[in-house]
Amino acid sequence: MSDSRGLVLVTGVSGFVGSAVARALAAEGWQVRGLVRATSPRANLADFPGELVEGDARDAASMARALTGAGTLFHVAADYRLWAPDPEEIVRNNLNSTGTVMRAAQAAGVGRIVYTSSVATLKPSHDGPVDERHAAAPDEAVGAYKRSKVVAERLVERMVTEEGLPAVIVQPSTPIGPRDVKPTPTGRVIVEAANGKMPAFVDSGLNLVHVDDVAAGHLLALARGRIGERYILGGEDVMLGDMLAEIARQVGRKAPKVRLPRGPLYPLAWANEALCRLTGRSDPFLTLDSLRMSRYRMFFSSAKAEAELGYSARPWQGAIGDAIAWFRQAGMIR
Repeated sequence: MSDSRGLVLVTGVSGFVGSAVARALAAEGWQVRGLVRATSPRANLADFPGELVEGDARDAASMARALTGAGTLFHVAADYRLWAPDPEEIVRNNLNSTGTVMRAAQAAGVGRIVYTSSVATLKPSHDGPVDERHAAAPDEAVGAYKRSKVVAERLVERMVTEEGLPAVIVQPSTPIGPRDVKPTPTGRVIVEAANGKMPAFVDSGLNLVHVDDVAAGHLLALARGRIGERYILGGEDVMLGDMLAEIARQVGRKAPKVRLPRGPLYPLAWANEALCRLTGRSDPFLTLDSLRMSRYRMFFSSAKAEAELGYSARPWQGAIGDAIAWFRQAGMIR
């Protein structure tokens, strides 16, 4: 890259994907500045390869300060929760922060933006893998998180068309791997399964990709992506039962065999959410929206990114292995 020594701002660097993107950029010779909230966890920042600045992506003044001198922006930060006592808070957070960040980047004269969206903005199908042409409308998205990503992505697209925003959009599928500190919902499945706490499962599927391949895809989008275009950064389509069997194999446990019907699980999900509201917990393992989403196999095609960006992803079994190794080191897997 001819401008590899330029200053790049990355939001969300304390998180799973953001920390991977920041490290990938530093490895390519970029001068990295990471935006982090004062309340963000610091586990992924101990060896951060650059400068850290405190700020909030929803605050225009702190965004203006963070963007000072930066010619490139990766907006990776997002409110990634599949459940909240007030679901609309997730929508407000992701829409408002995306608008604030993009307007600040325009005002600062940033020359190139990579916006991290999600395959959550695509309509799932029962007929095989979905590609970028299957864009969802807000009322077609299942749950607040997916709806939040749809409205935020549409905002970025409008700003590209109407205001000349120099943004490329990437849509990661289901990243797994090291530094999943929260962990993400999928990371939590890996932890629970590795600890022998998932004896049964529903018939569903997902697209698994190593987080470092997603990060590499971000850099490819910066270098080769077309402004205003969307690129799925995925890996391999995997049935949930096969994923759990692979986790069991790698940790030396028996694979779960019991496949559960969804119907009886809805009252349990409702009760789980009600308990979280009552106790103030924010992380129910089983939610109504997750059950609704599980009706679809979340399978996706990265053919466009492969053809236009030169993107590729490693086998999903290795990504599972890297995730398990990191969770073990972090003390989450016994």
